[in-house]
Amino acid sequence: MRILLLLVPISLVLLGLAIWAFVWAVRRGQFDDLDTPALDILREDEQDRPRGERPRPLEPPHAD
Repeated sequence: MRILLLLVPISLVLLGLAIWAFVWAVRRGQFDDLDTPALDILREDEQDRPRGERPRPLEPPHAD
């Protein structure tokens, strides 16, 4: 029973830290744009391509 006198305040402090971290991330704009970072991996970088070469369009899969 004595351990609860230690664990309850520790859990409340950890909860407060988690809430503070969430509020800090929201104020810094970490959750403003959730779609663009996922699409960035699909975009080809201009500096990776040799000069004058155009990107190829995606081809549909061949049906067998």
